[in-house]
Amino acid sequence: MNVSEAVNARSSIRRFKSTPVDDHLVRTLLEKASRAPSGGNVQPWRVAVITSATMPSFLEHVQAAPKQSEPEYAIYPPKLKSPYRDSRFKVGEDMYGLLGIDREDRAARLGNMARNFEFFGAPTGFFCFVDRVMGPPQWSDLGMFLQTFMLLATEAGLDTCPQEAWAMQSNAVRTFVEAPDELMLFCGMAVGHRDPAEPVNSLVSDRESLETWAWFV
Repeated sequence: MNVSEAVNARSSIRRFKSTPVDDHLVRTLLEKASRAPSGGNVQPWRVAVITSATMPSFLEHVQAAPKQSEPEYAIYPPKLKSPYRDSRFKVGEDMYGLLGIDREDRAARLGNMARNFEFFGAPTGFFCFVDRVMGPPQWSDLGMFLQTFMLLATEAGLDTCPQEAWAMQSNAVRTFVEAPDELMLFCGMAVGHRDPAEPVNSLVSDRESLETWAWFV
């Protein structure tokens, strides 16, 4: 599989099979992903892995933990404008359409949202933290690291889903993985094998045309 094939094959999977993922493979992929670029070679990513062995106790811990009122950072801007708002709205409608959940069915939508905090059934996951002294440039470095990991996982026959939703459960995550206070939780990453029988895994999100967001001078 070449890079272009991996880019096209990768998608955010929201229903996983229970098939275990080898811990050594995850370690290898993380080590390879650390070749991602970062400004000044700062390498700001800090990662805590939830293995197949610890996943059941972790999920029990999250279920029992008090719910947070607010995430540690704004996952989306408070006044997201068009066309960014339109893209977010459409992918949500497309996803819920595949799930067979009506827009007015708030209970079902909240129930589906809660599956974020089960890693969508993935047997393995990890959390990406960043030191609180870091700024926006280092947060962009996290994105390059995470994308590199996802493409490598695709090449290795694994599926993934990056999850900023975990920022809404950062306290529960922090206590379980014993993360120091100076680290802020950025996101989680579900890792496993997609369930091909689940319609939601057929979702292909739209992309704007090149003319919409690029210009050549």
